[in-house]
Amino acid sequence: MGTAKRSQHDVAVVGARAGGGALAMLLARMGHDVVVLDRALLPSDTLSTHSINRGGVVQLDRWGLLDEVLASGAPAIRQVTFHTPDGSLTRKVKDRAGVDVVVAPRRHALDTIVARAAADAGASLRLGVTVTGLRRDAMGRVTGLSARGPDGEAVEVDAKVVIGADGLRSHVARSVGAPLVDSRPAHSATYYAYYGGASWSGNEFFVAERALAGVFPTNGGEACIWMSVPAEDALGARRDAGSVTAGFEQMLERIAPALAARLRTARRTSPVRGAVRLPNQVRQAFGPGWALVGDALYHRDPITGHGISDAYRDAELLATALDAALPGDRAFPAALGDYRHQADEARREIFDITCALADFPPVDRFVELQRQLSAAIEVEATALAARPVTQPRRLAVA
Repeated sequence: MGTAKRSQHDVAVVGARAGGGALAMLLARMGHDVVVLDRALLPSDTLSTHSINRGGVVQLDRWGLLDEVLASGAPAIRQVTFHTPDGSLTRKVKDRAGVDVVVAPRRHALDTIVARAAADAGASLRLGVTVTGLRRDAMGRVTGLSARGPDGEAVEVDAKVVIGADGLRSHVARSVGAPLVDSRPAHSATYYAYYGGASWSGNEFFVAERALAGVFPTNGGEACIWMSVPAEDALGARRDAGSVTAGFEQMLERIAPALAARLRTARRTSPVRGAVRLPNQVRQAFGPGWALVGDALYHRDPITGHGISDAYRDAELLATALDAALPGDRAFPAALGDYRHQADEARREIFDITCALADFPPVDRFVELQRQLSAAIEVEATALAARPVTQPRRLAVA
């Protein structure tokens, strides 16, 4: 067996998508030596309806990436229409917190843009690398990781901190035994597919009893057509219709018949994808030599489409904490404690609203919760816009 390839860094980030790519970019811009590893190759897609609300768009704009996202072919979405049993209401996306659009870029475009920005800032980007284990010192502190490269070669990475940004089923979180500190019932299902050959004027939401469906215009003139329903309804429709696709189409006819009629002249360009009973949970944020970000830290029902925005916000909070902590081990608990507290506070209201929506209350209550969600998103976006922008710098050499 050959000798493992070994490298040493300030921070090793496991996962190069939303949370991991943004964190690596920000830390590299701060002057830290960062390596980011992902078993996937980019560009590639992942399970996601990929809508980014105002807070996430504010982040992309502050980081200098919004123009590139729009140049990728993701349309600038400037209006949102809500359809309820009482009628339809269309609103313009107002100019607030420095942005006047929302976007829903495909993940193969978005994640590649952010990962490339991390590499441009100086992060070492290693794709097609599968992390196989964490390494610890005699006191149990995480000091690095072991991995397998694209050709099966052994890889060893030493790092002052290892970050788990590797998704809901995080290998890092499992390896360190990060416990759940908040877990709430999960009993919904979300399915989506892409359609082309039609025109899409903006985001649309269709509220019905025990259901929410929508349209997110995206790259290539297509739209993501999605729905969230109670898990038992989705499983029953799939069973009665004989397939996921037929069940999706039947449910869409019930939830949003006008949208279903429009789609008859469009063409479905992808399989129907989705998941049932995705968890609502928060894990312990950090421990000796490790921390979590993105879905590895916090996962919520996709009904509010807030996952990417959450990941970007928490990536910036963690980058700020690590920037303070990396000069010395003594600063680590206090700085990462601040990260945990700030992330807890930032997510609290929208997490509560998300879980309430995923209970599918009566339509009137559902619409009121949507109004509360819109107000909470605006408050979050304003707070993010007020944060200082990370300026590229180099740390002094000791």
